[in-house]
Amino acid sequence: MTTKIHLVCDGKARALAFVLTGGQVADTSMFTDVLDEIRVPGRGRARTRPERVLADKGYPSKKNRAWLRERGIKATIPERDDQIEKRRKRPGRPIDFGDEQQERYKGRNVIERCFSFVKQWRGLAARYDKTARSYAAGLCLSAALQWI
Repeated sequence: MTTKIHLVCDGKARALAFVLTGGQVADTSMFTDVLDEIRVPGRGRARTRPERVLADKGYPSKKNRAWLRERGIKATIPERDDQIEKRRKRPGRPIDFGDEQQERYKGRNVIERCFSFVKQWRGLAARYDKTARSYAAGLCLSAALQWI
């Protein structure tokens, strides 16, 4: 049995939300589910919408981009080579991934640092827990420690 962690973090590599799925589940299909899990308490109502999303080439589906546009969320997601090739063959709305976007994309290593912190717990890295519920509880505890 394999497990995949779909995780969202802030700019300081602190976990905001995660969704646990089976290992065969595609990243792109869980994109909106993970972003819907964000709840950042503050003064007044909890914040649920980020200003910008940085993601890797596993997430640039039309559905995900449309979902982000509906909510007014800016995206820095590079297109895969096959998508760029299709776009060249027929006219469409070009995805601007110029110098400014590339500079922003360098900040995506924050998620890797967040995962590194989570995986420092050997039990989480090796997935010793038998049930998804206890594994998710360990992830919650690890995420809480990031905020302390």
